[in-house]
Amino acid sequence: MNIQYPHTIQNCLGEKLTFLGVEPGPEGDKVLVENWVNPQSGPPMHTHFKQDEELTVVTGKLAYQILGQQPQYASAGQSVLFQRGIPHKFWNAGEEPLICRGWVQPANSIVYYLSAIYAAQNKSGKVQPEPFDAAYLMTRYAQEYDMAELPPFIKKVVIPITYWCGWLLGKYKHFADAPTPLK
Repeated sequence: MNIQYPHTIQNCLGEKLTFLGVEPGPEGDKVLVENWVNPQSGPPMHTHFKQDEELTVVTGKLAYQILGQQPQYASAGQSVLFQRGIPHKFWNAGEEPLICRGWVQPANSIVYYLSAIYAAQNKSGKVQPEPFDAAYLMTRYAQEYDMAELPPFIKKVVIPITYWCGWLLGKYKHFADAPTPLK
């Protein structure tokens, strides 16, 4: 997938994410981001196993939570670091749009993955991405990303069956340019 920066994606929930560019670094490429999040919106509890993420609040009130901990808050000028392998979520805790700038490092497949997730949400019209697309992405990139609050039965039974059915039905042709997953 050849990305031209800046690259903006938006889902049906009012979340907008702009990938501003990529900076090379000793720990791998760092993708620079700007998030725009509607009040009470934000990504669900998730984990990126191979990447760190930092967000700095530009305007608004950021709420964030590490799995098993109480929510915390950050205001304009404050930064939050989410370390790789730690399940976390964040959301707009204010009444106005939340704008954050930050980075994800190393970049790996994050631009492709999030672009595909937003497209799958737009396809379904709700928080839950279109099931076949979600099953494909969660299976292909299982070593890189996880949805921390999905029940084990869904992860170990429903998603693999959905993935297999999607493969049989030819549902994954639009993923032909999907980057190779990391091991």
